[in-house]
Amino acid sequence: MRHAFTLLLIALLPACKPQAHSASTEATPPAVQANTAAEEETTAPWDVRSSMVRVNSTRQSWNLWQPWEKNPPDRRRALAALIAPTRVITTAELVADASYLEFESADGSRFTPAKVVVVDYEANLAILEPTSEESAREFFAGMTPLEIAAPPKIGDTLEILQLEDNGLPILSPGLLQSVTLSPNLLERHSFLTYLVKASMRSASSSYTLPVLHGKKIAGVLLAYNSKDQLCDVVSTDILARFIQEAADGEYRGLPGLGISTTRTEDPSFRQWLGLTEDQGGLYIRSLREGTAAAKAGVEKGDVLLAVDGQSINRRGFYEHPSYGSLSWGHLIRGEKSAGDVVTLSLLRAGKPTELQVTLERDQDDSRLVPDQMFDRAPNYLVKGGLVFQELSRPLLESFGEDWRSRAPLNLLDAWQNPENHEDSMRRVVFLSGTIPTPATVGYEGLRNLIVRKVNDMEIRDMASLVRAFDDHTGQLHSIEFTDENLTIQLDDTTTTLVDSELLKRGINRLSRVE
Repeated sequence: MRHAFTLLLIALLPACKPQAHSASTEATPPAVQANTAAEEETTAPWDVRSSMVRVNSTRQSWNLWQPWEKNPPDRRRALAALIAPTRVITTAELVADASYLEFESADGSRFTPAKVVVVDYEANLAILEPTSEESAREFFAGMTPLEIAAPPKIGDTLEILQLEDNGLPILSPGLLQSVTLSPNLLERHSFLTYLVKASMRSASSSYTLPVLHGKKIAGVLLAYNSKDQLCDVVSTDILARFIQEAADGEYRGLPGLGISTTRTEDPSFRQWLGLTEDQGGLYIRSLREGTAAAKAGVEKGDVLLAVDGQSINRRGFYEHPSYGSLSWGHLIRGEKSAGDVVTLSLLRAGKPTELQVTLERDQDDSRLVPDQMFDRAPNYLVKGGLVFQELSRPLLESFGEDWRSRAPLNLLDAWQNPENHEDSMRRVVFLSGTIPTPATVGYEGLRNLIVRKVNDMEIRDMASLVRAFDDHTGQLHSIEFTDENLTIQLDDTTTTLVDSELLKRGINRLSRVE
């Protein structure tokens, strides 16, 4: 994990929300702070405003612990680059949970409603366009899309574009210091990222900014560390691949294998695996059912030696022709498309083998505990004052900065070791809280308990929980939890009366299953 940035935030995100990762830390949303070397900035040498728009986003997320209502709205403002006659590129985080999007011309004289065309929260990229063709033609008349730059090399100078409030464009030069794989938004998903040394102006702050190279778009600023003057930038490689994959209107996402790996540096471990001194390799400690690797026959305990003949060392790195030593994940997520076939060279029980894998996107919806809940209303059920929810990573993160140690151990175990639970459930349904009512007398302190059965029905997700209550004809509802083999009962008559009162007192609906 990385140390927190000190940033001047244009819009604060809720503390429970997953945060973007920065050049040296787990970062808050990107913003720009006062620089200490203003002389390095230059006025744009050409009218770059003809290729830029501001994006105004109104965001309203769902309340994590009261899932029947939304949080108060907040606003974000960003600068985005025109990449097609009527389309712009920005971050997915900017448009997450957006209730309204709007384009604003660089000089602030024109506005038009906008919509999301394609969004990828794993890569943290989104393409937007106006809501109507007529407004698109009018708003972008006379503007010029930017071409995609060739991938820069370490040591090249990139330029980060800002606009003053009066529309004056400012280009802040930055040195491309290094290239790494890091999460752009979601921790499990790492992509090629540029670390750029640059000095920025607070007066031209924006939620995110375009990054240029030779008058072409080279990336998107994700975060800025004002202390070290380091920027995290979505790399040209990932930007170009995202735009290419979205071009045909059928975006399938950037692919993954669906495996978790461990380094093979320990000599005793290597000897046990049967690895020779000149072999590298990563030990496959787990894989998710239904993913590309599982479908192709990859097994837990295999050692991944190479991808398409590209050898992987014992620390998980390979030699990229331009960037040098890179984490092996770029061979899949940065260089391949969904549907591509790759050859995995494996060591299984000491014997070499090869498997052909047809790559697919690793769907977050298929996870036992989803990594994100953007643009989705949470499923829940309120029964007699008991509040049931489906577990997600944002809920775990809402336990605070140290959520990995502060969140309940049973919920953390479900997130960390989903393979121990997937046979019995599709989602983790748990009792998230208790409203004191006549139906919950004696149960007021119960919370964070995983539901196993209701009325003798196995609970696999929220839909099955709702059915278990609705289909029961007895007077008492029996609820069994996996934790400490606890069982409680609710009186149906009292519960029905309480539910009626709750609907009158602020809870607009008692359940949601989507």
